[in-house]
Amino acid sequence: MKASTLRLLADTRRAKKGGEQAMAARQRARLAELVAWARTRSPYYRHLYRDLPATGVELADLPVTRKSELMAAFDDWVTDPAVTFTAARAFADDPARIGQPFAGRYTLSTTSGTTGTHGIFLQDDRAAAVTGAMMARMLLSWLNAADVARIVRGGGRMALVAPVGGHFASTVAAARLRGRRNVAALNVQQPLSELVEALNAFRPAVLAPYASVGALLAGEAEVGRLRIDPALVMLTAEGLPLPEYARIAAALGAKVRTSYACNECPFLSYGCEHGWMHLNADWAILEPVDEQYRPVPPGRPSHTVLLTNLANHVQPILRYDLGDAVQARPDACPCGNPGPAVRVQGRAADLLIFPRPGHEHDGDQVTLALLPLATLLEAVPGLELFQIVQSAPTALRIRLHPAPGADPDTIWHQIQTRMADLLARHCLSHVTIERASEPPQQSAGGKYRTVIPAVIPTAAAPSSPAEPASSSVTAAKRPAR
Repeated sequence: MKASTLRLLADTRRAKKGGEQAMAARQRARLAELVAWARTRSPYYRHLYRDLPATGVELADLPVTRKSELMAAFDDWVTDPAVTFTAARAFADDPARIGQPFAGRYTLSTTSGTTGTHGIFLQDDRAAAVTGAMMARMLLSWLNAADVARIVRGGGRMALVAPVGGHFASTVAAARLRGRRNVAALNVQQPLSELVEALNAFRPAVLAPYASVGALLAGEAEVGRLRIDPALVMLTAEGLPLPEYARIAAALGAKVRTSYACNECPFLSYGCEHGWMHLNADWAILEPVDEQYRPVPPGRPSHTVLLTNLANHVQPILRYDLGDAVQARPDACPCGNPGPAVRVQGRAADLLIFPRPGHEHDGDQVTLALLPLATLLEAVPGLELFQIVQSAPTALRIRLHPAPGADPDTIWHQIQTRMADLLARHCLSHVTIERASEPPQQSAGGKYRTVIPAVIPTAAAPSSPAEPASSSVTAAKRPAR
């Protein structure tokens, strides 16, 4: 282990032990360092902060930044002159390079365009080291001696359920871990029956699926098809209604935990047993604000949040409009964590439900989680934005917005091929795919829902073993892939 990593781990322990004051002191010092660095090394920030005083700048003095503006000014935003948008885009469009370092030294990941803009984000060595230290903090807060003993008895085996293709954070992590004897990287887009079979064979001690997939796997365990005994289930990428976490824990006989994070700040927070997300406030700042970017008091839901990542110097994130609605906890959390805590209102999982062929009237259904479906199309080169609308029980309508210079017909051919293959693998060849004439539509909150399910009544009939349905998850709104 590198000396710098050991120092970070020691500092992480001291910061948490020191409580709110220790966290705040580190936050102030690191903010001052980041602002000075950004003003010196980033032409974008040098121009944005040109009217601010040279010293004594407070967080509230800094202008708000947005993904669309930062991506448009990518070459001026980054602090490494050797990094260009053209090179980063070419890297992101090459699936053969998933998990490899970009420019020899950066971790590159991409985000979907739920705000209308795709994001390309880089992590430098320090940010990666901080991410590792925060992961250690998270696991130490989640696991007791009995949990660790269970994981050891299970051979330390970990199953990641992630998409194949696309430079998503989960895909990059899976690519880097693939090949290790005690790690299985499973394709989230495979049929549920195949995923269950692979998990039964591998028997992981730690399971890390998307939240919606975790809900489906719990359904499989409840009816006896999934037979695994994990000590820990780490749910990622989406939110679920609070009762769902208890259901998954009971079905899998495991401790269930989640986190709220994003590509812009992979170590933002981690969840506790009371359903609150505790911010790593020594390395990140999250400001709940209203429509005019004014502070929202704890206990009230925000319109959005402003994120500041204090670790990343190659691509400074300062008062960045993340777009999520959160509610900050107004009092101390019963779990004993002294840091600020939030609940996220703006991310949730949902499900697409189709009638099984020949069973349109008896309630036998096939269920697909939305996020695996979305990641399939997000990996299509040249597709800037899309929206999958379930227009009927067995019909999907695809709204497209190609990137500038991309050929819409080529993109549509790739979409047809990928969607037809996925639907066939899930015994859904009877589902039709239609190319919409209208572009993707924004929600009332200004975001683009990637997938819009139909409101279809469900029946209580039992599902068949071939591709079973699970309990439907009703969700609020839309943490990072």
